[in-house]
Amino acid sequence: MTAATEMAPHDFWQELHPPGTFAGNGEFTSFYVAVLEDGRQLCLPIRVLADGDHALASLIVNQASFAVLDALAESLAEKISSMRIDVIAGMPTLGLTLAAAVAQKLGHSRYVPLGTSRKFWYRDELSVALSSITTPTQQKRLYIDPRMLPLLEGRRVALIDDVISSGASIVAGLHLLTGCGIEPLVIGAAMLQSERWRESLTAAGPQWIARTVGVFATPMLERNAMGRWQAPPA
Repeated sequence: MTAATEMAPHDFWQELHPPGTFAGNGEFTSFYVAVLEDGRQLCLPIRVLADGDHALASLIVNQASFAVLDALAESLAEKISSMRIDVIAGMPTLGLTLAAAVAQKLGHSRYVPLGTSRKFWYRDELSVALSSITTPTQQKRLYIDPRMLPLLEGRRVALIDDVISSGASIVAGLHLLTGCGIEPLVIGAAMLQSERWRESLTAAGPQWIARTVGVFATPMLERNAMGRWQAPPA
């Protein structure tokens, strides 16, 4: 098989292919081939940005097969296991799927989900504004259930999201937790999408870049003269 092979839209995120399944020259048409550290490959659909000349590889964790989710969670859990994490905090919405799976892989009995739905017992001071690259026009707030604070206070916390792209969502999570006196030991994601998140995390604090880990990374893609997609030159 080659990177030019077509896939049906519902087939994405359903299978991890053996190393070398998709051989290519760094050019892609309808999907990008991400490579995990062990060489396995995951096909990601390409989403064209508004300018028509740039695009991003997409991952929707809650649409992935259980096998793919399990593999991503296991890989991320392995990357943070040496940090002796006490509790996982998950970012809504898609980050919750991955966070729960990572917590189970670490042997935890529960995790702490952050949310955007305000329950009547929530407190406004335990919330921050939230924006996302996938829902840029929606005005939301990120909340933490006040009943969950004792699970996080004084503990070794990992903050998990499915994808870190612009960094806006994960920085909101950091602001929420640090505002509650909780400083995560590590930030984890299945995919680090392009390099744009680095600026946001650097602005949030010099420590965060070094504390961020992902299962795999994908570049900002550019359309070449042949109409195909490729990563920009290093």
